[in-house]
Amino acid sequence: MGKIRIATPVPGPRSRAVVAREQEHLAPGLQGFALWAGVAMESGRGSTLTDVDGNTYVDLIGGIGVNALGHCHPRHVEAIASQAAKLAVGSFTSAPRAELVHAVCAMAPPGLDRLQLYSSGAEAVESALRLTRCATGRDQVVGFWGGFHGKTAGAAALMGSPARHGLGPFPAGATLVPYADCYRCPLQLTYPSCGLACAELARKAMKVQAAGPIAAVVIEPMQGTAGNVIPPNDFLPAIATTARELGALLVADEMITGFGRTGKPWGVDHSGVRPDVVTLGKGFGSGFPISGVLVRDEISRAKPWSNPSGASSSYGGNALAAAAALASVGTIREERLWENAERVGAAMLAELRRMQERLPFVGDVRGAGLFLGIELVKDRATKEPLDTSVTKRVYEQCVRRGLLAMTYTPHVRLQPALTIDVETALEGLAVLDEVLRDLARSGEWR
Repeated sequence: MGKIRIATPVPGPRSRAVVAREQEHLAPGLQGFALWAGVAMESGRGSTLTDVDGNTYVDLIGGIGVNALGHCHPRHVEAIASQAAKLAVGSFTSAPRAELVHAVCAMAPPGLDRLQLYSSGAEAVESALRLTRCATGRDQVVGFWGGFHGKTAGAAALMGSPARHGLGPFPAGATLVPYADCYRCPLQLTYPSCGLACAELARKAMKVQAAGPIAAVVIEPMQGTAGNVIPPNDFLPAIATTARELGALLVADEMITGFGRTGKPWGVDHSGVRPDVVTLGKGFGSGFPISGVLVRDEISRAKPWSNPSGASSSYGGNALAAAAALASVGTIREERLWENAERVGAAMLAELRRMQERLPFVGDVRGAGLFLGIELVKDRATKEPLDTSVTKRVYEQCVRRGLLAMTYTPHVRLQPALTIDVETALEGLAVLDEVLRDLARSGEWR
């Protein structure tokens, strides 16, 4: 039997009441997909969510890559409940934190053997920027078109999309260069005949655009917010070579791609690149707020970052967060969940490609493990994206039929729990297929 159960119109009466109650005092700015769905959730199990009206949905959003173990994984629940009954806050050493740093460093890319802990992704990125500046004595940093690293000032300066408009002024010292988005090539070329021209342009831009010597090149091994963009495997090595040439440290932002999401333990594993610094988050705590900075020992000793309180956070590494993350990392490692991500992701990608063959507005599908992207376009030749007014209707129809997926944008992202099974994943895609077929029949996508 399937997982989806729709018992009332969506949103149902109880959801409407709870949402209305919240909106009386909640400030604007909540995530759009939560507002557009209009539902209030009651519980979750694995890759399903159930709202207060008893409607059960397949969840392919996964907290935007946060929900690595699935909702209410027994080991995760037990770890949090047990630790909450003993000790929650504080910066003193605890057994969970001592075990966590060992577990993460045992799984880390080679050479990274020091971990500092924080509570949000942006906080970890900001710390990494401070660290690289302390370690190099330089102040310039490089980010990429399409990149997203958080909404705090330093991280937002590296945001490579129109979402940055109106957020400035940004701190000085950031340079943005092209990323290898081959479906929407910034140079309108074709891989591999392009000779990886975007990487060469990035190299030249780093040399001539930065206001001085570069401290860090900050890059997502695969770009999440841009639409789950997967570059060619030779792109990251080319960028790493340029960073070394310029004496800059390479920071891999693995907030989304880390801990098995892409079918390998780390996003950098697809290219073999060994970064100097890695930022962690999202699936790290499987829903509990925790993030981190992984770094080589000699870099971690840079001052004043390494001084007592120089790299600390009031919430970072508290006993409760450490226990939650230890359960998450331990389960991912012991069950080798990246292998499940590779297996289920391959089945999903095959089904998405079948949709692409049938539906004229599916311009591109791509995936690495459970990091999948779909481009919805008006015309496959021009690649003009579908209007967001259309994709928002697609999203609303998906929700009403029992699917939660990031289909409200023409750059669809699918990144469910690493524990999802093939049957549940394909049940969710069947709803998406049904909704897109209806759209094709209506002709409203043109």
